[in-house]
Amino acid sequence: MALKYWLVIGILGIGWGMSFMFNVILLRELGPLSVSMGRVGFGALGCWVYVIGARLPIRLSFARAIGLLGFGALSYAGPFAFYALGQQHVASGVAGIVNATTPAFAVLVSHFWPGSERATLLKSLGVICGFMGIVILSLPVLQAGATSEFWAILLILCAPVCYAFSLNIARAFRDMQPVVLVALALTGATLSIAPLALWREGLPVVTRAETWLSLMVIGFVLTSAAFIVFYWLLPKAGPTNMSTATLIAPISALVLGTWVLGEALLPEHLLGMAAIFVGLLLIDGRIVRRLLQGSGDKDQPKG
Repeated sequence: MALKYWLVIGILGIGWGMSFMFNVILLRELGPLSVSMGRVGFGALGCWVYVIGARLPIRLSFARAIGLLGFGALSYAGPFAFYALGQQHVASGVAGIVNATTPAFAVLVSHFWPGSERATLLKSLGVICGFMGIVILSLPVLQAGATSEFWAILLILCAPVCYAFSLNIARAFRDMQPVVLVALALTGATLSIAPLALWREGLPVVTRAETWLSLMVIGFVLTSAAFIVFYWLLPKAGPTNMSTATLIAPISALVLGTWVLGEALLPEHLLGMAAIFVGLLLIDGRIVRRLLQGSGDKDQPKG
């Protein structure tokens, strides 16, 4: 794969890791549901600008529109709300690391999903490593008796679970233009989260410049633009290479949380992230297969 594509994947991973830092900034003035509403709302707007500008065709039945409403709630509104709710009590770096368990939950859900891929031994070991990483991350919280922080981690874990289900449900929309799908799903996400956000938190009042800037970046850049680029690159790089962004995002979240926000960096954070990374590598399988192949080549007799 060309170097320029690897650079784009790296930028996507760094950008998605940055979203956890922007959540912290937004939560200083907005409620967690309003954060989710703002992100999906601006994200939908950015996608529609692209769809209309590119004159992409939209063919949508009423039944599919209802399906996309639920898909958007599951894929975007729910996860973004879970992140913001959890980040009221835990550091952005921790949230970013927990988010990296998405492939592990995807393996678990896909194993039981009709017509999906069954988990291999290697992937099962990867799932176990991912869960071990979560346990390691939770140890300082449990030892300190911080019940709210423990529940916050569990809330954030709901986001990867949502992603795992949405990855399987997305197959029902394979015939749609990806950018159109994202635009419609983000619109559905906005329609589903807005009534709840307005009911629980009232009409958002934004007075700080950094709040507006964070909303613009997290909505237009890290949601609409990032997903447009993602689907542009997907056929060129392939899903396996694109999954590399999952390894980069938690590093970005941890570094920015420590450097920009001044969050504490604990040994358990690094150990938990290391366990999850090992799990991701096992789920991906490429490095393990190369090592086994290299070992097998060495054992071959030389003639």
